[in-house]
Amino acid sequence: MAGFSRDVVVIDSLRTPFGRAGEKGIFWNIRAEDLCVPLLKKLIENNPPLEPSLIDDSIWGVTNQVKEQGGTLGRMVTLLADWGWNIPGCSIDRRCASGLTAIGFGASFIMSGMADCLIAGGVEHMGHVPMGYMRDNHPRAIEVLGDETALTMGLTAENIHDRFPEFTREMADYYAYFSQMKAAEAINQGKMDNMIVPLDVELADGTKTTVRKDQTPRPDTTLEKLQSLKPVFRPDGRVTAGNACPLTDGAAAVLLMSRKKAEELGLKPKMRFVTASVAGVDPRIMGTGPVPATRKALQQANLTMQDIDVIEINEAFAVQVLYCLDRLGLKMDDPKVNIWGGALAYGHPLAASGPRLVAFLQRIFEENPDKRYGITTMCVGSGQGYTIIWENLC
Repeated sequence: MAGFSRDVVVIDSLRTPFGRAGEKGIFWNIRAEDLCVPLLKKLIENNPPLEPSLIDDSIWGVTNQVKEQGGTLGRMVTLLADWGWNIPGCSIDRRCASGLTAIGFGASFIMSGMADCLIAGGVEHMGHVPMGYMRDNHPRAIEVLGDETALTMGLTAENIHDRFPEFTREMADYYAYFSQMKAAEAINQGKMDNMIVPLDVELADGTKTTVRKDQTPRPDTTLEKLQSLKPVFRPDGRVTAGNACPLTDGAAAVLLMSRKKAEELGLKPKMRFVTASVAGVDPRIMGTGPVPATRKALQQANLTMQDIDVIEINEAFAVQVLYCLDRLGLKMDDPKVNIWGGALAYGHPLAASGPRLVAFLQRIFEENPDKRYGITTMCVGSGQGYTIIWENLC
């Protein structure tokens, strides 16, 4: 096995609509597992002659693994999909990057020869299982994390504002507005249609409906509205409900294969896994994590930022994106960054966000065969960053 390596490719990627967390959300009466099952079934349906029996593993990122999200969800969803007892599964946690890490782990399994075909995804029902629910922090947690602000992600964003005052509230509001407008245009142009799997749901008031669109984008927002919002985490702060991602429920999944297996099945690869990298940073400014992770990944791949044609960075907070883009040598309005908008509009259902970035990148590659390399990258609570580099095969 030493030195053995195979090309890993993405065949398909899908997601649910993303809904607002809480009783007003479209998924209030649906469980986390039941957000995942339709994605599994649709990936099989979309890609004949693929059959469930060919799936070597089901790896799911889940940040808060309690209640309905506990019990090894990655295994349970294959059973609920009626795939039988022979399809294994597991759940992993790297907080916000759990789903992106599931994809990275899955790719490494295939590269090493331990698997030919698997599904890697992520899910988070933040309405049912809020961030930090039932978590019991170690008595030394605050000491080793730096201070108590590291436990509240909004305060870590405020810390970036404090430490790097060149990134102002005005810039954060403008970036958030820009993200919303790009998302509105993408939605109006139907960019989400073939990646979203519609779900039949019952709303909190008992109404039954089929959900086909994300709930959180605000196409009617204005820069003036964003500028009028009050800070959420500190009275003198700069982070608001408008320049931070909304709390969201949702799931997303990616079908990975060895290139050889794809050829055997007659399936067309969409993009090739190049490399993945994870890095640690000061937990008090956890949003800076994509910078060292991306630099490390570029070095591993013998590439530079100039080689990257598309960048999908998760927008946990506008200020952390501003910092990351600046430190990676990019402008806040660089046209290759979050072309269809980001999490400030669509929401950030934690573990589901990484696979959502991959789903966006796949479709952008499909529309732009001239673009060769792309990045999916995220910051991570407790001070990490995770980056995957992809090559366009469309």
